[in-house]
Amino acid sequence: MRILILSPRQDRATGNYVTARRFQRGLEGFGHSVRLAEIAPEPAPVAEEVAVFAPDLAILLHAYRTGRPWLESGAKRPFLVLLTGTDVHQGLDDPEQRPWILRVFREAAVVAIQNPLTCAKLRRDYPELGARLHYLPPGIELGGAPYALRTLHGVPSETFLFFCPASLRPVKGVLELLELFDPLARERREFIVAFCGPELDADYARRFHVALNARPWARYLGIIPAEAMPAAMAEADVILNNSVAEGLPNALLEATVVGRPILARDIPGNAAVVRPGENGLLYGDGEEFLACASRLLDDDALRAVLSRSDSDEYRPEREAAELRRLCELMLGKV
Repeated sequence: MRILILSPRQDRATGNYVTARRFQRGLEGFGHSVRLAEIAPEPAPVAEEVAVFAPDLAILLHAYRTGRPWLESGAKRPFLVLLTGTDVHQGLDDPEQRPWILRVFREAAVVAIQNPLTCAKLRRDYPELGARLHYLPPGIELGGAPYALRTLHGVPSETFLFFCPASLRPVKGVLELLELFDPLARERREFIVAFCGPELDADYARRFHVALNARPWARYLGIIPAEAMPAAMAEADVILNNSVAEGLPNALLEATVVGRPILARDIPGNAAVVRPGENGLLYGDGEEFLACASRLLDDDALRAVLSRSDSDEYRPEREAAELRRLCELMLGKV
């Protein structure tokens, strides 16, 4: 098969690109010819990719950001769309995006999602998807590049380190996360909260940096390459996520495989990864956040329990095998 994978054009440290590259490697492992293209939100690049590569089918990451230019290009190929958290939790409520996402729902040969909780909700809310809606079990490939986070950024080995890998944009809630930590800082607890990720919203990033500079216990580390993220996580005591919406966050999947405790906001995207008391803790509001963060700071035994690696749950070969099956299904080969 000749398979074209389309991903939104953005910083390659984002989860979309990491997922697209993993899909590409997995399908190439089965001997398929796979092209990955990062596209701008216009139809011309899509039409050019289809004309040059002549794929049998396409895989679109993001129902709106790649689905809209795909539809506008008039490409006549069966396609699979992988829904993101932004599609489901924001796009379907947005008056501009919703009509395009619903059209993608109608025209896609396969609608795939990697969050089992969200998949079940979509089955209830959009029964017209029927047998075209599929749960794609997620996989994670850990990069092997070194990254001595504490040495590079001057964090002493004895200092408790909370680490939040997330892009700087409103949906990730990093500015609000600083505010959640304020009561803990007023108790004069010894800790550092470190952030890393690309700046994808200029105004939000500016306000984040202003807030961060007023808090001596917080640091921004810039962009850490995806290949080095597991090594960076391994030096942290707790991995954070305060997103308003997620599909299935790669960072938390990696934290689970690396064996780092997670402290995350209780949303469907995070709840599909975090099993409270097993690999992390979930919080619903500021009071719960403070209680959970304090427990993690104080309880070495709890952190040890939450640090058990779960590498078998997210095997990339299982993801690749199911993705191949879905591609064959689109071409009537299964």
